[in-house]
Amino acid sequence: MRHRRKVNKLGRKAEHREALLSNLAVALIMNKRIKTTVAKAKALRQYIEPLITRAKEDTTHNRRIAFRYLRNKYAVTELFREVAKKAEDRPGGYTRVLKLGFRKGDGAEMALIELVDYNPEYTQNPSAVAGEKKRRVRRGGRKKSAAQQVQEQQVQEQATEQQTEVQETEQSQVEQEEQVQEQNEQQDSAETPENNEQEQQDENQEAQE
Repeated sequence: MRHRRKVNKLGRKAEHREALLSNLAVALIMNKRIKTTVAKAKALRQYIEPLITRAKEDTTHNRRIAFRYLRNKYAVTELFREVAKKAEDRPGGYTRVLKLGFRKGDGAEMALIELVDYNPEYTQNPSAVAGEKKRRVRRGGRKKSAAQQVQEQQVQEQATEQQTEVQETEQSQVEQEEQVQEQNEQQDSAETPENNEQEQQDENQEAQE
């Protein structure tokens, strides 16, 4: 039992385990996805992701360290030229493990491990989308029935009718105020000539006196 053991030994000695993970890493880099057991896929993920992070900085030192783990010069060139450029903007999480079910012979749980940036179904533009934050989208509810659509249309029509009524009442109030102002102006204009006549009469009387 693996009580608090961080490393899964995969039932092999250290030399055999390192050779196994190295071969799996080379196969994953060259083929971009491989099929293996879930235990090996999880161990491979811990093995290869630090190498991809190191491959982002293309130096002689990093190439030598990668070759120490992979022992394959073609895989090293593919790692630094292609895989590292694809994962340039991605801060970790370069691989994906998809469970496939159980194997017939021994019942082992199988999985597909792949490089995330080489699957167009999940990421159409991986280099552009990798560094951006994911956008949350609400799921749409059920489609509305015909009765609900009719009710919504009726509600919209009632709202438009109310708006038109309010506008009409406002216009009528404005027209009434304008009429009242015109009547006041007419009364003022009618009163002014009478006042002028009275003033002239008073002036004439004072002159006669």
